[in-house]
Order: sequence, then C-alpha cells, then structure tokens
Amino acid sequence: MTDSIKQTSEEQKLMLRAIGDAARVSFARTHEAREQAYKLSRDVVRNSANCIRAAHRGEFEQAQQLLDTVAELVAQMETVAKDHPAVYYAGFIEDAQKEYVEATATLAFTRGTQLAGPEELNIGPAPYLNGISEVVGELRRFILDSLRKDDFSRCEELLGLMDEVYMVLVSIDFPEAVTRGLRRSTDMARGILERTRGDLTVALRQQRLEQNIDAFREQLVDFQNKDS
Repeated sequence: MTDSIKQTSEEQKLMLRAIGDAARVSFARTHEAREQAYKLSRDVVRNSANCIRAAHRGEFEQAQQLLDTVAELVAQMETVAKDHPAVYYAGFIEDAQKEYVEATATLAFTRGTQLAGPEELNIGPAPYLNGISEVVGELRRFILDSLRKDDFSRCEELLGLMDEVYMVLVSIDFPEAVTRGLRRSTDMARGILERTRGDLTVALRQQRLEQNIDAFREQLVDFQNKDS
C-alpha cells in the first residue's frame, strides 16, 4: 500500500471545484447530444410513418423519397450519439431505428424490391428484428385493403412473407435483455399472422363460392337457351 498523499483542506476544495467544473462540461455535452439526437429520432419516426402510409397508397416514388430522408436522419442521429453511450442506449435511438427498419421492409415487401439487411442499414440485430416484427401488422393491413378491393393477386404471397418473418423471429431463443423484448414482438406477430390467415381463408372460399355460382348460372343460361 502506498503512502497517502497529504493535501490541505484548501487544496481539497480546489479539487472538488475542478471536479464539478469538469462534470458540468461533460453533462452539458451529453445534454446537447441528447437534445439533438432526440429531435432527430422524432423526425425519423414521423418520416418513417409517412413512408409507410405512402407505400399503402401505392405511391412508391414518394415513399422512397421519404425513406431516403429517413436514412439521412438516422445517420445524423447516430453521429451525434456515438460518443455518448448514455444517449445512444437511452432507448429512443433504438426505437427510431426500429421505425426505420419497419419503413424499409414495408416498402420492399409491398413494392417487391430487394430487402436491405442490418449490415446495409448499419443497425444491430435486436432493433432490426424488432422492426421486422412490426412489418407483420403492415402486411396484414395491405392484405385487408386488397381484399376490400377484391384484389387477390398478392394476398397469398404477402401471407407467405408474414409467415417467414414469424418463423425467423420464433427461431431466436435468447434472453430478453439481449433481444430487447423480441419475445413479446414475436407473440404479437403470431396473433396477427393467425388472424390474417383466417381472414384470407374465408375470403378465398367466398371467392371460389361466387365463381362456382357464376359458372352454374352461365351453364343454366346456356341450357335454357338450348332448350328454347
């Protein structure tokens, strides 16, 4: 054990003041970074939601422009927060990243273009998979909108994508502290998937029934014409 260094009370006071000054400078920088990153995260969430809405309307060019804006905002947000772990891991950064992933995947699935992975988006696996889990709800909405328009062209294809998303999610078996609540997201995705499967099954059966009725009517008309 080394000998204690002697220090007068005045020297100790000066040291305490220096420690306080350094702490204030550090906190000021962290606070400024948090304010900037939080504002950027809100912009990410808002533009991601607008991108998803545009995708549902089939306005894919506008959706892509909004997604490009989101990508720039996410890059700015991460630059601001990267040197401040207390900010980066506060929660709102990952929430914004999840919204970005959801918008990216929703646009890719509905437009039929290449899906960007976590490396391409520079996002960790936990926020990426939690973002992907949210896409299941968006695909359900897309399917239901198509059914209301009597458009069955992509419904089974999109249901297959929903099923694949769920299969990937359910294969992840790690503690919640590691996956950031992915188990709950997986359970919600399963419920949405099963409801959508049921809705689509009923709609397809109804469509086949209507087609059979129409075909029977045509046969009956042909038979009556021949008989007359």
